[in-house]
Amino acid sequence: MGFVDRPMLLLFIGLFVVNHAFERPGLSAEAVAWLARRGLRLSEPGPLLVVGVALSNLVSNVPAVMLLLPHMQGNAAGVTLALVSTLAANLLLVGSIANLIVADLASKSGIVIDWRRHAATGVPVAFGTLALTWGWRAATG
Repeated sequence: MGFVDRPMLLLFIGLFVVNHAFERPGLSAEAVAWLARRGLRLSEPGPLLVVGVALSNLVSNVPAVMLLLPHMQGNAAGVTLALVSTLAANLLLVGSIANLIVADLASKSGIVIDWRRHAATGVPVAFGTLALTWGWRAATG
């Protein structure tokens, strides 16, 4: 039990509790419908890319997928969401719990990975791979 990272475990639990609290009353369905009424249909690659990147870096990539996946229509949208959320996780330190785990473990070894240091690599990697994904989706329809 001494090896359990309690703060990280609490973070995981908190993310899933908040996700459930958001999903249970249908708030994510309402948000998807609200976006659609404004012309941002998540069945289209462009809006899905933008919303996927934003949500993945707001709540982390796995909770973002949990919120959006039930509202995806068609296999292509699911594949796009999987790619976007995974690649968007590189953008900010909070984009993925894995980033936080690595930063925490690095700090215990005396290596500081702060927001700026992470962004120096994460931002170009995220935008480069997301641009490739956008190009691939545009080419494959």
